[in-house]
Amino acid sequence: MTTARPNLAEDLLLLLFQPNSGFQRTGSIAGENTLFYVLAGAVLADLGLGEHVRTATGRFGGTLVEAVENNPPADEILRSVWDYVADKPRGIQTVLAAVGPRLREPVLDRLIERGDIQRGTRRTLGLFDTKVLEGTGGERRAALLADVRAVLVDGVQPQPRVAALAALISGSGTLPQFHRDIPWTSPVITRAKELEQGNWGAEAAAEAVARTVTAVIVNNVVIAAAVLPKP
Repeated sequence: MTTARPNLAEDLLLLLFQPNSGFQRTGSIAGENTLFYVLAGAVLADLGLGEHVRTATGRFGGTLVEAVENNPPADEILRSVWDYVADKPRGIQTVLAAVGPRLREPVLDRLIERGDIQRGTRRTLGLFDTKVLEGTGGERRAALLADVRAVLVDGVQPQPRVAALAALISGSGTLPQFHRDIPWTSPVITRAKELEQGNWGAEAAAEAVARTVTAVIVNNVVIAAAVLPKP
């Protein structure tokens, strides 16, 4: 069983898992159409928070992601993306499109291995077995959701990872689907947009570099989700 700390993409996918929805009210993943952009953004954000990557200005003014030399992450999923940008600095949109499509299954496998989500089957029309996701997400999903709600609804000063999670959920366009737990109100929308821009609050000054990197990544996720071809 996986015992290492979950990475940011795992936390994000667990939050995006919607219990009692989808086929036969088992469970589904919110925002499947743009999921691979968002998971890639979470991996890049995690690498940024861990100071494994940084952003730089490209030759023609675009934003590049480059690996911090001799500082690879231990997590295998993060390492695969770090290796990709360690080969040479690449545009953020290029990274999102290149690494995103291969992330869903290994990240989901991690959640299943941890016991956060289960795989099951349901029979349709008495003939066909269909694979489904099951479960509630357990205590870990509930805790993550409570942390995000506290930041967006109650105005709690966010920890960097929670700020990044909230920003990515907002940037992916899936925040309205959390309306039962996080009311879709003007103050919530405003705070979520502030987090997207890297405005995490005065106490986050120590994370200034990571915050800036994360804001750049999240804003590229917003662009990708809005204008790039869907998978």
